[in-house]
Amino acid sequence: MATHEKSYTIRVSGLWTTRHEVSGPDGPVCTLTIHRNRWGRIDEGIYEPEKGEVLRIRREPGMLRGQFSFWTTAREWLASSLRPGLLRREFQLSTGSKPLRLVASAHFGRGWCISAPRTGEVASISWAACGRKARMDVHRRADLEVLLFAYFLGTLSSWESWLPGPQSATAQPAPSAG
Repeated sequence: MATHEKSYTIRVSGLWTTRHEVSGPDGPVCTLTIHRNRWGRIDEGIYEPEKGEVLRIRREPGMLRGQFSFWTTAREWLASSLRPGLLRREFQLSTGSKPLRLVASAHFGRGWCISAPRTGEVASISWAACGRKARMDVHRRADLEVLLFAYFLGTLSSWESWLPGPQSATAQPAPSAG
């Protein structure tokens, strides 16, 4: 499902197992349920669209924080993430067709920016300062499933994005060679 210049609102409910209800301009779109293990670590997410296939996000074995993969129920790989450093506020997303980066937004407040290396900012995610609502603004054509995977990663560390992130990642696309 491709999107372009849309805004989505996300309402969060639940404490241990959180339920994120995503609504678009035309009404409810999907639900993302995030599950924790008994120690409180987020282990998986389940993406349930209003129509279509249920998708799973699962933690990959490894020591790195933010290492998740996104799968269909038929075990088809859709995307994966990697957080290269413990203190870096950046996730690298691999989708097979194009790489994306999730970096802290360029302003104060809880939020992340999804950017592509050549075209610049794809979408932005922002949370209310003290609430359980979020907003995702899509600026360029992108799959909603991949954007919700990025939202899932952003929920892991939404408070880490309070301070402004690197301006270069969110500003303009890379200059063309030639």
